[in-house]
Amino acid sequence: MFERLLGSEPQTVSPICGSASSRQYFRMTAEDGHSIIGVVGQDLKENAAFIALARHFASCGLPVPEVLAVSADGSAYLQEDLGDLILADLVAQAHKEGSFAPLLPLLVSTIELLAKFQFEGGSTLDYSLCYPQSCFDRRMVDFDLNYFKYCFLKPSSLEFDEIALQNDYESLALDILACADSGNTFLSRDFQSRNVMIRDGKPYFIDFQSGRRGPIHYDLVSFVYQVRAAYPQQVKDALVDAYIGAVKGYLPDFDQDKFMQELMLFRLFRMLQVLGAYGFRGLVEHKAKFVTSIVPALKDLKQLLHCPGSEVFARYPYLCGVLESLCDLPRFAADSPADGRLEVKVYSFSYKKGIPEDLTGNGGGYVFDCRSIHNPGRYEEYKKLTGLDDPVIRFLEEDGEVLEYLDHVYGVVDPHVRTYLRRGFTNLSISFGCTGGQHRSVYCAEHTARHLAAAFPDARIRLIHRERGSETIFNE
Repeated sequence: MFERLLGSEPQTVSPICGSASSRQYFRMTAEDGHSIIGVVGQDLKENAAFIALARHFASCGLPVPEVLAVSADGSAYLQEDLGDLILADLVAQAHKEGSFAPLLPLLVSTIELLAKFQFEGGSTLDYSLCYPQSCFDRRMVDFDLNYFKYCFLKPSSLEFDEIALQNDYESLALDILACADSGNTFLSRDFQSRNVMIRDGKPYFIDFQSGRRGPIHYDLVSFVYQVRAAYPQQVKDALVDAYIGAVKGYLPDFDQDKFMQELMLFRLFRMLQVLGAYGFRGLVEHKAKFVTSIVPALKDLKQLLHCPGSEVFARYPYLCGVLESLCDLPRFAADSPADGRLEVKVYSFSYKKGIPEDLTGNGGGYVFDCRSIHNPGRYEEYKKLTGLDDPVIRFLEEDGEVLEYLDHVYGVVDPHVRTYLRRGFTNLSISFGCTGGQHRSVYCAEHTARHLAAAFPDARIRLIHRERGSETIFNE
């Protein structure tokens, strides 16, 4: 296709980083330096959707990469090369420099362009071209709510009443769908700064192949309140104001107050979907960049539940209670001490529920298996007690087995803590697991935390008994 298009074979073909899908991208360069992007995709329907949508938006005068050629079987195509600069890079640079003022005009033009895509691009679009479905509907709402429940809430180990949660899910779904009809407006589905290319100082939209007919609120929330973008509040306010100004050009009778109430529902809905993604990619697949996004996302969720306008969530009391409890789980404690001190997290846990995640993204740490130690949980008189209770402590210490075990642990851990303090590191995790996470692991974690707190007063020790849902901080 390249040779037919440009008259010669490419001089260079270089793989470039693509999306999370199976599509592969290649930068192909001609003798004169002109480059285009070659794409190979295994999902022919997804390819067809992108090609059709890109051509439609281009016909509307909207900035998208031009599709230059398509293979006969639809498995490959060539598109315009927009360069390497994405808006997310500029956002990261603004954070690094500590100022969004120089970037704000570009962010505003991007959010105003979103309204143009939604209304002008959406009004004449043949939505039968969309894949995997043509519109935002109850099925999509249910998918996203269940994504959160099964991929984040359940792996979190938080106990909850599934029927009570489902009742609030039903109410939220109905409320979302009640305000979802904006007419023939296009919903990109994944509109965020990493899907906006910048060329010659102007934004171009990409990665819209999962788009469909849908509510205007969703993409606005995805962009403005994206966890990783972490825009300052004044920037968020400016972007929402700019968007509303743009929408009023398409909807003369636009009810701003009603829209802002609806926006709160979509902020909650989108946050649940995002946490579902972080849970699946982070807690299930253990991908570091998603794991490290969990704590900031929960901080944003906590703020959302208490921000101005959050009274609209009163219709979902059980859901909000679950979310509050989720935000306060010890396992999702803040990952990096603000004062730069070394913080050692000491966990007790049940192997039945998995090893505690490292939410710092650093990896490493110690996991000690306590299941070789004589188990008091096998005896009826100790089953309702824990490693914090005197009868269990006497049982464990009677033959000295657990004391010898901990001596070996201290011999490994103490030099590690000493080195981390000297080198200025801020995080270390030490986890003790047993069958139920109630007796042996609790005893070992408790005694290790107290030992480290006494031996290293310059380190903060955070003791987390995960299955008990308790947390204690030493040397705070």
